[in-house]
Amino acid sequence: MTGHIVVLVNPSSGRGRGAEAAQRAVARLRELEAHGAHAAELRVLSGDSVDDTRRLAGEAVASKPRALVIVGGDGTLSSVLDAVVGSGVPIALVPAGTGNDLARALGLPFDAADAAAEAAELAVHGTPRAIDVGEVESATGTRRFLTVAALGFDAHVSERTNRLRWPSGRARYYLALVIELARLRPMPFEYGLDGQALRAAPGTLIAVGSTRSYGGGMPVCPAAVPDDGLLDVTHVGPLGRAKLARLFPLLLRGAHVERPEVATAQAKLVEVDAPGLVVYADGERVGSGRARIRVVPGALTVLVPAASGGVVTAEAGREASA
Repeated sequence: MTGHIVVLVNPSSGRGRGAEAAQRAVARLRELEAHGAHAAELRVLSGDSVDDTRRLAGEAVASKPRALVIVGGDGTLSSVLDAVVGSGVPIALVPAGTGNDLARALGLPFDAADAAAEAAELAVHGTPRAIDVGEVESATGTRRFLTVAALGFDAHVSERTNRLRWPSGRARYYLALVIELARLRPMPFEYGLDGQALRAAPGTLIAVGSTRSYGGGMPVCPAAVPDDGLLDVTHVGPLGRAKLARLFPLLLRGAHVERPEVATAQAKLVEVDAPGLVVYADGERVGSGRARIRVVPGALTVLVPAASGGVVTAEAGREASA
C-alpha cells in the first residue's frame, strides 16, 4: 500500500454532524502529520448522495490507501460495504450518526467533545480488528449490514417513519411508533437456522445481530460479538400492546432475554418468511419477502483502540447474557 490516507465524508449524517466531525478529524490528522506522527498524504472526499459516496469509496479503495477514514454513521459505512469488503483496506470509522451502534460494539469514541479527533487518530495508531459482516438475501437482492437486521414490529416502525411526511425529527418516529402499536398483530413468522426446515414461529419481532444493539444502544441481542463468526437471534413471541410496552424497559438494559416470551439462538444462516415481510438493518431497508440472513466471518478490517473497554470477548458476552 502507498502511504496516503483517504477521508470519506457524509456531511449529512447525524442530522448534519458529519460535516463538523469531518473538520475535527481532518484537523487532528494534519496535526499528527505536523508533529511527525505520520508522513502520509491526506486526501479528503465528500459525497453529495448515497450513490456519490459509493462511487468515491470505490475510487478511494482503488488507490490502495494506508487507511480509509469514513466519517458518518452506521448507515454510511454500510452503504459502502460492497466497495470495502475484501479490499484489504483497513477502515477507521469516525462515528457521526444518530445511533453509532457499531462504534459502541467496537469501543470507538463517539460521544465526547473530541471524539471525532480521537477516532481519526486510529487511522495512524489503531489496531486492526477483523469483524463479521451480515448479508440479507431477499426478493430485492443482496445487501450487507454491520449491526442488527430487524424483522417484524420494529421494521414496521422504521417503514412507517419513512412513509410519513410530517412531523420532522424524532417526533415522526414517535408518531410511527404509536400508529404501529395501534396496528399491532402477531406476525406469522416461519424461520429456520443453519439449513433446517422453516417452522412456524409467530411473534412480534425477530432481530438478527452481528453486534448487540440497534437504535442508539438498545441491546436487543445482548450477547452478540462482532467477530465470533455467528449471528445472534432474538425472537419475541406474540405480545399485546400492554406487554410490549412493559418489555421496552427490559430491552433498554438487555434483560428482555430473561422473559419467557423471548427466545435466543445462534447461527451462521437464518431464514425468515412471513406475509409482507420487510427487513431493516443499519437504519436502512435492506430487503423484503423471504429473507436469508448469513454471516461472512472477518470480512471487514476496522482500526480500533489497542485496549478498548468497549470490546467484549465472546466468552464475556455469553456470560453477561446467562
